[in-house]
Amino acid sequence: MTGTLVNTAAVIAGSGIGLLIRKALPGRYETVYFQAVGLFTLLLGVKMSLDISSPLLVVLSLVLGGFAGVACRLGERIDRLGDYVKSKMKSKNDRFTEGLTTGFLLFCMGSMTIVGCIEEGLGKTSDLLLTKSIMDFFSSIMLASALGVGILCSAALVLLFQGGITLFVSIVGQDIPGAIIAEISVVGGVILIGLSLILLKIKQIEIINMLPALLFICLFVWLKLLLQGA
Repeated sequence: MTGTLVNTAAVIAGSGIGLLIRKALPGRYETVYFQAVGLFTLLLGVKMSLDISSPLLVVLSLVLGGFAGVACRLGERIDRLGDYVKSKMKSKNDRFTEGLTTGFLLFCMGSMTIVGCIEEGLGKTSDLLLTKSIMDFFSSIMLASALGVGILCSAALVLLFQGGITLFVSIVGQDIPGAIIAEISVVGGVILIGLSLILLKIKQIEIINMLPALLFICLFVWLKLLLQGA
C-alpha cells in the first residue's frame, strides 16, 4: 500500500498548498486553468479509449452501469455524502461536492491508477503510483485553489479506491488478465471524456452514475475469456 499512501499524502499536501494560495489567484486564471485541464482530460480519455478491443462489451457495460447507478441513486448519494462532509467541516464553499467528485474522477480514473494498483497488489513495484503521486501533487494544488476544500477531502476517496483495488489484488494473489486491465482503462477513458465535457462546460453528464460500468466490464471480459477457454 506504499504507493497509495504516498499518493494520498501527495493529494493532501498539494490541496493544502492550493487552499493557501486560493485567494491570491485571480478568477481569470481559474477559467484558463479549467479549460486547459478540460482539454487535457479529453485528450487523455480519447487516448485511453482508442485501445478498445471489445466495443460491444464496453457499450453494454456503460449502459448497464449507468442503469445500475441511476437505480442505486449513486449520484444522489454522492451529493448527500458531499453535503454531509461539508456540514461537518462547516465549509461555506458552494463547490465542495463538485471538488470532491472532480478530484476523485481525475485522480482515480486514469490507466496509471488501475495498472499501478494491480502491480502493487501483486507485490511487483510501486513505481507507477509513486510517479502518479508527483502528478497528482501538482494537479491538486491548482484544483484546490479553484474548487476549494472538496479536493482535499477527495484524498480519502483516493485512499479507499486505490487501497481497495490493491488489497483485492493481493488477496486474489494471481495475475489479472491483460484483457481485463485494458478494457477497464477503456471504460475509464470514456468516463474521463464525460468529465472533460463537464469541465469545459459543454454538457452536464451524470458521470458518477456510470461508475458501476467498471465492475460490469470486468465481469463481461472475464466471462468472454472463460467462454474462449472452454
